[in-house]
Formats: sequence, structure tokens, C-alpha cells
Amino acid sequence: MTRVIDDPRARTAVRQAVSVSVATGLYGVSFGALAVAAGLSLPQTIALSALMFSGGSQFAFIGVLGAGGTPLAAVATAGLLGARNALYGVRVAPLLGATGWRRPLAAHLTIDESTAVGTAQPTPLANRAGFWWTGIGVFVAWNACTVAGAVLGDALGDPRRYGLDAAAPAAFLALVWPRLAGRTAQLTALAAVVVALGLTPITPPGVGVLAAALVAVVIGWTRPQTPRQQAAADLREVS
Repeated sequence: MTRVIDDPRARTAVRQAVSVSVATGLYGVSFGALAVAAGLSLPQTIALSALMFSGGSQFAFIGVLGAGGTPLAAVATAGLLGARNALYGVRVAPLLGATGWRRPLAAHLTIDESTAVGTAQPTPLANRAGFWWTGIGVFVAWNACTVAGAVLGDALGDPRRYGLDAAAPAAFLALVWPRLAGRTAQLTALAAVVVALGLTPITPPGVGVLAAALVAVVIGWTRPQTPRQQAAADLREVS
């Protein structure tokens, strides 16, 4: 903790983590209300947020149930959409170097937001601070707001009318946008968007997003590193 406080880049990562956590957590109100409306009980809604902890997968799950699908179909759809987190793990694991009990905890906290904030930082300490603060912050805020949405669902009405569904994507875009300055990053983002938009109308829910994430990961693995990136990688190995 002291190292994070003393390091200005780590403090920047923490500030980003707090902003993303608040925005994403507010969206949990929407999930809680919609989950109860789809037929889940309050304990089931709370358990789903705590154990699945993947917003896209959770919305897919209740979406299938709300449309009259079977629980098995809901689980399959949610699992397919959540498979992208495994791809994130490949990128995040070397940055964290988590061992012991921290390893399964890191796996549970590997989501869109924690991966984005963690990997966006310039130093190993800031990487770790960004990941852990975002992962834990989103977990706490998301689950607290899930309970609020589930309890107050009837009073809130349709929570999407408050614009909460746009809060998390807006925060995510604000975080990613500065990293799209380079040509390679722009082409990677464009390729991922094209794949997602092309597959979403003709494939089961989640396939387009998973394929887009896979495209981005493959491009990231195969593209050559610039001298500056190689120097940064060498510095991380020494650290």
C-alpha cells in the first residue's frame, strides 16, 4: 500500500480504478432489477452477481431466462460470453505474478474493466495497482448495487431509462480511447469491431464478442514490438 501511495503512476491507476468501479457498479442496479423481473429470487440474484461476476454473462443469463429459455440454455450462453475472460487471463497473469490464494482471487476478478485498467498502466507496480483496485472496487460496487436494484426494482421501474446502461461502456471507452493513438492499436480495434458487428446478427449471443477478443489477442501476440516496447518489456523482467 505504501509503495502505491508513493508512486505517482500507481496513484493514477488507483484514480482510474475508482472511476471505473463507480460507473460499472451503478450499472449493477439495472442488473438487480432486471434479474428479479426475469424471475430470480433475491438470494439467487445476489449469488449470481457474487459467483459469476461478469456483467455481460449475467445479462445474457437473465436475458435467456426472461425470453423463456431453459436454465441450461442460459448457462451455456453465459459461459460462452464469459469465455473471453480466459483470454484476458493469458495477458494479465504475467503482469500480476499472483501465487497462492491470490491466484484464484485474481482469476475471479479478471473481467473487462480490471484487465483494461491493469494493462493500460506504464509500470509493473501501476499494472498491479490498476488490476487489483479495479477488480475489488467493481466487485464491491457491483454486488452492492445488485442488491439495491433487486430490492428497489419495483419502485425504480425500468432502470435503463436512467441511462445506467450507458455508464459502464462510457467509462470503458474513456479508458481505452487514449490507447488508440497508434496505427496498430487503431487497426486492432477496427478489426475487432468489424468481427463483432459481422458475427453478432448471425451467431448465438456471445460468439461475436468472443471472436473479437480473440482477434485482438492474436494481433497483439503476432505484431512486432517497437524498440520502446521491447525496452519496457525488458524493464519489467528486471523488476
